[in-house]
Amino acid sequence: MNGMTLEMEKRRHRKLRFPQNRKSAILPGEEDSYDVGMGKRLSTMWSSFRGKLHIKNRTTKELDLPADTELPPVEENREQRYCGQFFFEYLVVVSLKKTKDGIYEPQITYQFPKRDGMIRFQKEEEEKTFKAITLFCFPEGIKWAPLTEYSSETFSFVLTEIDGSRRNGYCRRLLPKGNGARPPEAYCIISKLACFGLFSKIFDEVEKRRQISMAMIYPFMQSLREAPFPAPGNTVKIKSFIPDAGTEIISLTRPVDSWLEHVDFRTLFHCLTDEEVVQVFAAAVLERRIIFIAEELGTLSQVIHAVTVLLHPFIWQHTLISIVPEILIDVVMAPTPYLLGVQKRLEDQVIDQGDLLAVDLSEGKKQTFIRTVGDEDTILPPKLKAEILQALGARHEKATMEELNQVVPEAFLPFFVKTVGHFAQHIQRKKPGEPGRFQQQNFCKALESKTTRHFVKKFVQTQMFDLFIQEMEQRPASQEGFFEKKIKEYQAKVKQKTKKH
Repeated sequence: MNGMTLEMEKRRHRKLRFPQNRKSAILPGEEDSYDVGMGKRLSTMWSSFRGKLHIKNRTTKELDLPADTELPPVEENREQRYCGQFFFEYLVVVSLKKTKDGIYEPQITYQFPKRDGMIRFQKEEEEKTFKAITLFCFPEGIKWAPLTEYSSETFSFVLTEIDGSRRNGYCRRLLPKGNGARPPEAYCIISKLACFGLFSKIFDEVEKRRQISMAMIYPFMQSLREAPFPAPGNTVKIKSFIPDAGTEIISLTRPVDSWLEHVDFRTLFHCLTDEEVVQVFAAAVLERRIIFIAEELGTLSQVIHAVTVLLHPFIWQHTLISIVPEILIDVVMAPTPYLLGVQKRLEDQVIDQGDLLAVDLSEGKKQTFIRTVGDEDTILPPKLKAEILQALGARHEKATMEELNQVVPEAFLPFFVKTVGHFAQHIQRKKPGEPGRFQQQNFCKALESKTTRHFVKKFVQTQMFDLFIQEMEQRPASQEGFFEKKIKEYQAKVKQKTKKH
């Protein structure tokens, strides 16, 4: 175990209370709200594996990620229309440059904003961040050649610092304007904010301006950087000038349910059947090792983020790398739980790794589950599993992203309401307002259904449940979150149904 991993292990034991026989996990960065910023809590667990990472840049040396840099807050207005943060930290363009050896290496060819006046340490940290960005923008490594056709693709990743802080990376790869064969390039935005749909729209505007001139990107990104990031349900309008088109007003709106703004369920349900989605959900709920395999980077990142949202209000606490760079492929040998996205060409290197679920998302696949533990179909209580499938079956065949964002959570959230929704009744407090203590044994015994009780006894041993309960123990009993409101709604329906009978 190297020094970095050892330090992370120490942090785990300082911050977490582990039940017996519990596998350890990296604690995600602290957030202001349990329900806000789901994407921020997702982690590539970069720090765990960066000791294996070496970037060829004149001389080969270890790549360390910098500590996160706080940005000055934007003043909130009285109506709370803004959340007090900048849209982004950096926009960079990563191009593939041919070296003397005849190979193509990713290099940053454009950066906004340029930061002057930094001391030596800050410059070194920025350089390390940029090297990490090039790796995730082109995870295939140096195996590139000039192309005449290339389909644009958008994907995301998360950089996790040693201190637990996180930054989201949004990337769009495309073939730059020009004639003849040429390598693709990537636009990458680094932000502390998790909002995939909104940043995809920003990329549309960047790409439109790039086709005119690189110089056209600057005024747009400057206007965006000066604009406050809107609070959930609000809109910010950006003015931008384009030659021959005049001044445009670009509206950027965040959804009301902020925990859904980093997800698009369409890709998940395009690649998998409802039954297959439920089996993946079951494996994720018990914190197993799961590998997703696909050709497209966008498919991998969208599916993995969608799977983590299915766990709401619980949060995946273990290793998550939505796109594993080839240089880090040894991460598949880790014995602890993970969610990994691997490109199809690396499939043979990852599927022979013991007990895990390997899911093929590729078009024209022969079978979806190319490796299983064997019990994925029986993990969930049969009745509750049938209810999930019935709820999913109610959606339209060609449902929009907005419709899926409504139907899918309503299919999976009741599962947690019915299995663990009675948790508050088993948190004992000596005095009102004081931290409580969860009574796990009584909590499990309270379930009447034998199959549900069997599942819950396994679920309470997961890290995601333990972290959830720790937060509930510290939260005042009078304070209600989204999950508690859903529990009350369900209990009210049951009570009303009982009265009718």
